[in-house]
Amino acid sequence: MKKISYIFCALIVFSYTMYAQYSWAKDSKAILSLKDGIVQQASATPDKEEIKAQNNAEDKGIFSFMDLSFLKKEGPKLTAEPNERKDSFVRRLTRQAEEGNVDAQLTLGYMYLYGESGVDKDYEKAFQYYNMAANQNDSIAINNVGSLYFSGIGTEKSLSKAAQMFEKASSLGNTEAAVNLSFIYLTKDSALNNPRAAVELLKTASEAGNPTAKFLLGYAYFKGFVVEQNYKKAIALIREAANAEYDDAEYMLGYMYLNGLGITKNYGNAVKYFNLAFNQGNVDAMMELGNILAAGTMYTQDVYHAHILFNIASVHGISSAVEKRDFLEKKLKIEEVLQAQAEAENFKEKPSELTLYIQQTFGKNIRHYIDENLSKAKLAK
Repeated sequence: MKKISYIFCALIVFSYTMYAQYSWAKDSKAILSLKDGIVQQASATPDKEEIKAQNNAEDKGIFSFMDLSFLKKEGPKLTAEPNERKDSFVRRLTRQAEEGNVDAQLTLGYMYLYGESGVDKDYEKAFQYYNMAANQNDSIAINNVGSLYFSGIGTEKSLSKAAQMFEKASSLGNTEAAVNLSFIYLTKDSALNNPRAAVELLKTASEAGNPTAKFLLGYAYFKGFVVEQNYKKAIALIREAANAEYDDAEYMLGYMYLNGLGITKNYGNAVKYFNLAFNQGNVDAMMELGNILAAGTMYTQDVYHAHILFNIASVHGISSAVEKRDFLEKKLKIEEVLQAQAEAENFKEKPSELTLYIQQTFGKNIRHYIDENLSKAKLAK
């Protein structure tokens, strides 16, 4: 890996790549090596107000499948033949779907959900075709039907039906469904709140390689949530999620290096992982990096770049960042302040595909699902 001097400037000014790794440095002497050693049953004939009240009760505190990113991962299984007209392609798929072809059912479900490949968006048809595939025990379709029930897209909104579908898909080995169900079980104010069941699902999905599950299970070990607190297990799992480029995992790994939790303290590696998370726009990482560079007690002091970090974090509404930025401003020359402001304004975060998926599906801070359950448990005592 190339060693890069003046890396922060390069980080801000030049273009980014999804897989690049950077290190912080004020000058060539401070270059850091990057070689690192997520059931209430409705009445038989509920009226509209009853349905609305039930949905509101079920949804309280529940995560949201925003932008349908959970389905965008599963693109069309079939494509048009060369020179095949779009209308002919749709007719052929429709015939195959009616004959029981699962791939055709999945493809039509996707096409009608997003309005692609010559069809207009039709959520009811999307649900219909996904449901046809789900009835043939296709785990992807079952998970997608669960997500449509959860969001109320193309069908009635029902948390209980969503959970049932996620559970079925999970039993068929679908790790995304296991994670989806775990988030429902981790939702503090949900009638389906079941932390122990959530952790068991996370263990299963983690063992199967799901990075979201690895991070949440690692954080459970970090906090001692349901499982016994174990920093070594926590850091092993969180490291794997960080290697998959999830920003909050990178932040947590940096935090554990910084404080020597489950691993030998290593300020250089702490800065490395905070920096990787910062590249993706992680505000917690911005603050940690800013504090480190401003203090200069565990890493080379760099007031200029600390000012930039606090300035970017202030845009995200962190009040303490505003205070710290303004304090450091007094230590800089006017030309340095102007340049720092320009660099902060030009900063463009580059979240990874995994970070985007998790944020769009479950939110920017999935740690709070565990933190809120811990707070609930303490209040119950």
